Amino acid sequence: MAQEWLQRWQEGRIGFHRDTTHPALMRFWPGLGLASGTRVLVPLCGKSHDMRWLAEQGHAVLGVELVETAIEQFVAEGDGEVVRDTHDSFAITRQGGVELWCGDFFHFPVDHADAFAAFYDRAALIALPEPARQRYAFHLAQLLPPGALGLLISLTREPGDVGGPPYTVTAEEVRELLAPNFELWHLADARPDPDSGFQESVWQLRRRGPASSG
Repeated sequence: MAQEWLQRWQEGRIGFHRDTTHPALMRFWPGLGLASGTRVLVPLCGKSHDMRWLAEQGHAVLGVELVETAIEQFVAEGDGEVVRDTHDSFAITRQGGVELWCGDFFHFPVDHADAFAAFYDRAALIALPEPARQRYAFHLAQLLPPGALGLLISLTREPGDVGGPPYTVTAEEVRELLAPNFELWHLADARPDPDSGFQESVWQLRRRGPASSG
């Protein structure tokens, strides 16, 4: 799986990348009511413009991305000083309000969990084949403290289209994977894209635990 993503970036096969901020993020993120300064985790972030939008809202954004090329393109397309560091097996790149950790998301240290109060997943869950999605859901829950809020965008393909990535993740699977550790609210379904046939669904999540009881 890792080799496939490395090859995609090397060959420029990144049709999943959006050149603009995702409209669902701009529409639904304010409804989470998060304070400026909230630290936001963005798994499998690529070079998403969504991270810059979140930073512009005053958030401290931490993205985790396997492919170094994606991170280098992100900072090359941005403005401001670039600061580099390392932590264990991760190479860390900072620019403005965005901090990017280059490495395997499944190895991202759980001792950072208390640092995040929010997360955003537009292209992480749907980037993973079915065997890895359960592992992702569990690790995401480990990285977030009780009460943490987030938005997740899932995707379904036309009936009979079983290719990927991105992969179809149905509403039933979203609930099956995440409901054990998160409260979920289905916010909206987008109209199917006429070119790809993909349909996106938007979810709000809250990490279960003492802070989210009642």
